[in-house]
Amino acid sequence: MTEHVDTLIIGGGQAGLAMSAHLRERGLPHLVIERHRIAERWRSERWDSLVANGPAWHDRFPALEFDDIDPDSFAPRDRIVQYFETFAAQIDAPVRSGVEVTELVQAGTGFRAQTAGGVIEAAQVVVATGPFQKPVMPGLVPPEAGLTQMHSNAYRNPGQLPAGAVLVVGAGSSGVQIADELQRSGRQVYLSVGPHDRPPRAYRGRDFVWWLGVLGLWDAKARTPGMEHVTIAVSGARGGHTVDFRELAAGGITLLGRANSYAGGVMGFQPDLTHNIAFGDANYLSVLDTADAYAAKAGLDLPLDPEARRFGPNPDCVTNPVLSLDLAGAGVTSIIWATGFVVDYGWLKVDTFDDKGRPRHDRGVAAVPGLYFLGLPWLSRRASPFIWGAWHDAAYLAGHIAGQKG
Repeated sequence: MTEHVDTLIIGGGQAGLAMSAHLRERGLPHLVIERHRIAERWRSERWDSLVANGPAWHDRFPALEFDDIDPDSFAPRDRIVQYFETFAAQIDAPVRSGVEVTELVQAGTGFRAQTAGGVIEAAQVVVATGPFQKPVMPGLVPPEAGLTQMHSNAYRNPGQLPAGAVLVVGAGSSGVQIADELQRSGRQVYLSVGPHDRPPRAYRGRDFVWWLGVLGLWDAKARTPGMEHVTIAVSGARGGHTVDFRELAAGGITLLGRANSYAGGVMGFQPDLTHNIAFGDANYLSVLDTADAYAAKAGLDLPLDPEARRFGPNPDCVTNPVLSLDLAGAGVTSIIWATGFVVDYGWLKVDTFDDKGRPRHDRGVAAVPGLYFLGLPWLSRRASPFIWGAWHDAAYLAGHIAGQKG
């Protein structure tokens, strides 16, 4: 049997639920299908101690607050899952879990989705599967090397790993938090650091997400050329703190440049660690400078914070970087690849992709009429992949769908 719906939303995470809320507000019938459970990636593809990287007053939908935790604290993983479940119930979202789309094709003026549970035809389709679809696992170290290797989405806690030192590759939010947790558990940790942004957790009494808002940076429409893949080193762990690679080194973590080779049990690293640390420092100081200028111009009565500009000395691993590491000699038994994700649209058989496999769209409105994308980085602005950013973009797409129907 073939089921017919007006608008089909594929994905039951933050983007899909935001879309459902805005369609419901406009009285537009729709169905949300999710291959597993609501907010599944938060449930099964995050480590146990993960907390949100933004404070609770910020990392939420405007329509629902975290009513049981301090607004300035950072919601833990399980509380975030509960938040989305509560929100879905609050808006009575028509979510059907355990339904995976294996193929989506155009059918007349609409679309046909093939699922394990049957065929669903829809006039409009919103692809809300998010940016964290397929983990990137560089094939640098072969399986026969005898090391435990996993992507950060499979890491849960230090007890999951065999005894021994750990190499963490990638110094974005996931990499630095996992490396810090492992070191605090008593492990020897090596951390491979690439180019990164390093914002202050807070400055002059305001969280960095507040500063990005008043400075208009969340609304930035385009990435700086050459910065498309630079990660952000920020943490809400342990009450929230500014990531400082010097402090990580002082705690016992050995910092390394970007991993670039492996042969005979030896990992090679680029001689770029000093540059990468300096690059992160420059980004950090630029945020402080911009914040100070804004505060002065706006006449904000915010406390000065001179300590924020004081850096400790570079550790020996930065001034004398390790360019090769005998993994066995260093006692390394595990590698965690905190190397990001790519999208996976192998099931989407619609001509809406460019020559690099990226969706062609304008603020989420695809080149193919009736097809929409939601939750992707830079969909309309910098904030797009975040919880409240998806809410903003969903409102626009709901308006577009309503206009097409009107």
